[in-house]
Amino acid sequence: MLQQTTVQTVLPRYQEWLKAFPDVQTLARAPLQKVLKAWQGLGYYERARNLRLAARMICGRFDGKLPDRYEDLLSLPGFGPYTAAAVLSMAFGQAHPVLDANVRRVLMRLAGLRGKADPRRDKILRSFLLTFFPAQKAGEFNQAVMELGALVCKPRNPLCLRCPVQGFCLAFKTGKQELIPAIKARRTERIESVVGIIKEDGKYLIQRRPARGLLAGLWEFPGGKRKPGETLKAALRREIREELGAEIEKERLLLKVNHAYTRFQVKLHAFECRLRKRPRPGKKALRWVSLRSLRDYPFPSGNAKIINYLEELEKKGRLASEASRKE
Repeated sequence: MLQQTTVQTVLPRYQEWLKAFPDVQTLARAPLQKVLKAWQGLGYYERARNLRLAARMICGRFDGKLPDRYEDLLSLPGFGPYTAAAVLSMAFGQAHPVLDANVRRVLMRLAGLRGKADPRRDKILRSFLLTFFPAQKAGEFNQAVMELGALVCKPRNPLCLRCPVQGFCLAFKTGKQELIPAIKARRTERIESVVGIIKEDGKYLIQRRPARGLLAGLWEFPGGKRKPGETLKAALRREIREELGAEIEKERLLLKVNHAYTRFQVKLHAFECRLRKRPRPGKKALRWVSLRSLRDYPFPSGNAKIINYLEELEKKGRLASEASRKE
């Protein structure tokens, strides 16, 4: 969970995860939809799928016990050199150095190594790290260096005067700590999307995304990206026609939602829609679901915000109805 998410966000979610999946056997048996739902809002859903697949492999190949060999860990889905080294050093006390973004930055500044802190430099950085990596308490050492990078040796405005290793840092001695490593330019793609909120007999129409690709296997309200030069309503009508084989009779803008995932900044326009006829099943699985039951399905964060809005609308409508009855 901590690979792409902040500690503050992870702590309560980690406790919830342990309640839902208290051991590897429970996770291995869990339906994929339940696992994705438990991961909702943490992003990079491939991590959740890999956790479940790894649990199944651990139960099938390793008698339900986490292996303590580097090669065995690398054979598990989602385990690369960083995760394998972290597990072996922290769980088993083995002398495996960890290289993540924070550690790379610390090492590059200590060594005075110019350039970008990316995995292509790991061979050089690992050789440098091994010159002072301890044979004992490797897990504590790895965690200490990661924390040093996260809290003190920050990408921008590093707290050098508070750093316990400033006396060994070539970047600090030469005044280049702000130049090492070179800051990566983060590319962000801005897109606009439209979705249709289609309700019949108290139930909402949702569809499941394909099993492969971005946000694979999650559920969503039907819709898609707006094409260049296309109006929002035209985009909505085209998407509903393409995805559901149906025509919109009437639509009304319900709300706008801003959210981000991977490298995308998305402005999501949700329209309340009425169709001329019920949609036909297509390549995506369709389902009519009550508002209360929508909480049982895993949704991308933008769609989850729409559900929150729909619940607020229903609550306000219920309160207004109760007030009118009292009058």
